This record gives sequence, C-alpha cells and structure tokens, in this order.
Amino acid sequence: MRPSAQLLLPASLAVLLCLLASLPGPARGCNKALCASDVSKCLIQELCQCRPTDGNCSCCKECMLCLGTLWEECCDCVGMCNPKNYSDSPATSKSTVEELQRPIPTLFRALTEGDAPIKMMVVSFPVAEELSHHENLVSFLETLDDQHQNVSLPGNSIHASYDTQDMCTVVYFDDCVSIHQCKLYCESMGGSKYRWFHNACCQCIGPECVDYGSKAVKCMNCLF
Repeated sequence: MRPSAQLLLPASLAVLLCLLASLPGPARGCNKALCASDVSKCLIQELCQCRPTDGNCSCCKECMLCLGTLWEECCDCVGMCNPKNYSDSPATSKSTVEELQRPIPTLFRALTEGDAPIKMMVVSFPVAEELSHHENLVSFLETLDDQHQNVSLPGNSIHASYDTQDMCTVVYFDDCVSIHQCKLYCESMGGSKYRWFHNACCQCIGPECVDYGSKAVKCMNCLF
C-alpha cells in the first residue's frame, strides 16, 4: 500500500465512525442498517449541509440526488426531513387523506422546482380547482337549507385567507405504494398533507394547497 494511502485510511475510518455514531437510534429516526453507507458518503462530500427546517434548502436537490433511491428512508439521517417514528401504527386503509404534523415548506418547494426527480411527477394547478368541490357542496347544502331541511352549513372561512389564483403543487409517485409508505414519502419531502388513492397511488400535497390536492389519479405506473 502506498504511504499516502496508509495515512488517509485511518482518518477516513475515523470520520466514518464519528458520522455513524452521531446518527439517531433506530427506534425514532435514522435506519442505520440501511442508510449508514450512503449517508456517510453524502456527508463526507458535504452535499447535505443545509437545513431546510431553518429555511435554508440550497443543497436539498444535491442531497436528494446523492441519496438516490434511499432518500425517503434516509433523509432524516442527514437532517433534511423530520425524524421518523417507527413505533407509529400505520394508517388504516380507510384513511385516504391526512394532514402531516410537521411540514417543511422550504424543502417541498425546493424539491418540486425545475425538473422533477426520477420516479415522480410534479403537477401544479390553481387553488380554485381545489375549492370547486367545496363550492358545490356548499351550494347543495344551501339549497337544502332553503327547503327548511335540518342541515349544517360548512363555514366559508376556507376562502378568507386564500387567493383562488394561487397555485397548488402536488407530487405523484410513479409506482403503487402502501398508505404507510405514502405518508413516509410525503413526510420525507416536507409535504403538508397526503392523499392515498384506493388503487395505491400516492399524492403528496404542498403548502400552498388549501384542501387535499387533486382528486385525479395520475401515478404513471399505478393508474388502475
């Protein structure tokens, strides 16, 4: 072995050991067994140094590309998304939509700007399209109320702080996933909510969306 290599090897091992020791435990957070090697590589290359939770997402795409297909499982290992709680019980098959507790808007926007990452499709549409179903429901219930039916009208405060010209951005994953995977994937992207269709198509919903995104199934490999 060359002298230079002899000198570099201990230093590299020391760095790796420090990085692995600093990763969170498996009960809540980083999956060391799956992520250690790739996470260490990305950290050594300093591709995941920014912190989206602090509003700095300048390295988000580079970090996502470095982790590749392990992004969803390992983004918490590099501090790019909220730690996963593996003790959480998966959502039931009837829970088709859910709000996520700790969205990271800067992360979601950074990952959906420009060219879409592989295996997913980014779709944007006016918030007015989201509200159309709500409007139809209010109109129907107001008609019943005029007929003196005993109904409760939903509050229209949903419109108060939103401009219907704003754009709602969502992400569809190409392949079918379980509802639990859908939630994890959307959390890893910093999404605000998710919609899981009964055919196993997953949609992550961005911070500008008012309702639960689009009601159309658009997963490329999971349409039926």
